[in-house]
Order: sequence, then C-alpha cells, then structure tokens
Amino acid sequence: MRNTPTVAVGLSGGVDSSLAAALLKEQGYRVIGLTMKIWKGAYKIQEDLKHACFGPGEEEDIAACERLCSSLSIDYTVINLSEEYEKFVIEYFRKEYLAGRTPNPCIICNRELKFGFLVSKARESGLEFDYFATGHYARKEERNGIVFLRQAVDASKDQTYFLYGLESDRLKEILFPLGEMTKEGVRDRARAHGLEVAEKPESQDFVVGGDYAPLFEAAPPEPGDIVDARGNILGRHRGLPYYTIGQRRGLGISIGPEPLYVLGIDAKTNRVIVGPNNGLFSQGLVSSDFRFQDVQLASEAVRGRAKIRQNHKPVECTVTTNDEGAHIEFDIAQRAVAPGQSVVIYSDDGLVLGGGIIDRALSN
Repeated sequence: MRNTPTVAVGLSGGVDSSLAAALLKEQGYRVIGLTMKIWKGAYKIQEDLKHACFGPGEEEDIAACERLCSSLSIDYTVINLSEEYEKFVIEYFRKEYLAGRTPNPCIICNRELKFGFLVSKARESGLEFDYFATGHYARKEERNGIVFLRQAVDASKDQTYFLYGLESDRLKEILFPLGEMTKEGVRDRARAHGLEVAEKPESQDFVVGGDYAPLFEAAPPEPGDIVDARGNILGRHRGLPYYTIGQRRGLGISIGPEPLYVLGIDAKTNRVIVGPNNGLFSQGLVSSDFRFQDVQLASEAVRGRAKIRQNHKPVECTVTTNDEGAHIEFDIAQRAVAPGQSVVIYSDDGLVLGGGIIDRALSN
C-alpha cells in the first residue's frame, strides 16, 4: 500500500457522495472520483420530470461531478457500464416483473454494478486505488475476522437493506464516510464545504417519474383478468408489471364495502388475485438464495430481526436453513410479503447477519 492511501469515490452528483469525497480528502486520503454511466438513450423517458437513478438527466449529474472534482482538485473518471446495466439490472427487472414478482433493482445494481463492475473496470482501465467509498448511510464492523455491515447512526436514512449482498471480502476494501452522520449533519457539512449540491433534492425513484412503462415498450405486457381468491373474474389488469402485493390503488374495481388489495400474482394464468386486507398477512417466508455473512450461522436456528422492504419495521424472527435455502418465521404475522423483494436479517445491535430474495410467503 502506498504511504498515502488512495480512495476511489463513487460519485452520483448528489450531496451524499459529494460530501463523502470532500471528507475523505479532508482526512488526508488521495481521492479520485468515479461515476458509472448507465443511460444510453434507449428508452422514451421524459426529461422534465423529477430526477431518478435511470434516465436522461445523467449528463447533468456527470457535469455536477466534474465541477465537484475540479473544486476539490481531484481526478475524475467516467466508466461506461450501460451494457452491463442493461443486462444485469434492466433485463432482470423486466424478467422478474413478467414472472409476477416485485424486484428491487437497487439491490442488484449495488451488488453487480456499483460495487462490482465499476470497481473492477476502473482498475482494468489503469486506475490504482486501495479503497472504494460511497455516500451510503451504512457502517461496517469486524467480528472474528468477518466484516459485517452495520446500520447507520441515522436510522431514518440507513441503507444497509440495499447493501446486504456485499460479502466480507468486498467490505474490507469499502469505506462509508457518512455512516456516523445524520442527513441534516451531511447537509450542514456540505454547506460548510461550499458544495453546490448542498441543497440538491434526493433521488428516490429507480426510473424518472416512477413510470416503468418505457422499459416494456419493446414487448408490452399482456392484459389479463383480475380475480378473487375463488377465481371469480372482477375486472381486467393492464399487465403484471404494474401490480405488486399489497397494492390498492389503480385496480379499477370496487365490490362491496371492503377495500380490495392485490393478494397474489399468477404469471402462469396472467391473473392478478385480489381480496380483503386480512389476506395479506403471512407468518413467514422462504428464500432459496439466502446467505449468512458468517456461514457458520447456517448450522443452527438463528434469532434475528427481519426486514422485508426498505421502509419496513424489522420484526423478530427465527431463521433456519437447509439445502433449499432459508425458512424465516416471524414472531408476529407481517403484511404484504412480496416475492422478488429481499429479506434482510439484523442482529439486535444492528449487524446485517444475512439476506436473500423472497421466493414465497408462508400462509398463516
């Protein structure tokens, strides 16, 4: 390792990654900026809507990153990952939705692109660095030689749910400069550093405007029947990708005094199954690709707290694993367990013990 460690910082043009770069330079590291280019103009997405991760506003973000790096006097490189993004994120996203599941593209993007191809291709291009850093709100902690993710100080901004796919060996070379900070504190420090993005709004959507329709234009989803649990036809849906477990709005049907929700999606029959809210509760779930950060945990039943989506309040649970994956039982039944989303298991003190993609919910 060089006398002065070099850190490559993944920059998005937002306040979090920008401050991460500024803080690391302030701490004495040699810093270089990296941005992955993922937009290639292949989809008809409006340009005048709220900014998101994937859309035509990317050039504006890259320009902001260039200005930041110039102001910090650090080198900056853009790595074109548009083909990899199409293959590993967009195609995965489409395939999962057409299979009646609800994918989380941020998790796949982090694991495969941001902490994968971006790092490896930067090094292949000749860039040398000792660590890779991002503006994620997360921490890490080593126990018995294994590096775990740990929830951020700011619980409302914690992003470990999206990062559970990072194994110990990768985490050893990753830095999270904002893990001990609050969002308010980040903006205060950004103002103090004179960063032009200090007041920039956050990007919450995957696709600009939250509309996934442009991703399916080449092969539009087939409409089908909306049915109740007995198979009675109640209406028509406009395509499986536009529905998810627990959804109430946009169904276009109203029968009786009780609201109807999406209880299930049957890709084989191209049907959306609806019913009352009490049909949404499950006692647990199964995840076939579940992985513990410490593989030794798989040898016994593990108590933890399960999170089944980013904004879900973790619930006490028991995890048992076998050759088919993980069987996770909740202490209290949970609402709207959606196949395709991920389940992440936390320890009582905030370590990410493991996670995986949800295959199916367990009925009560």
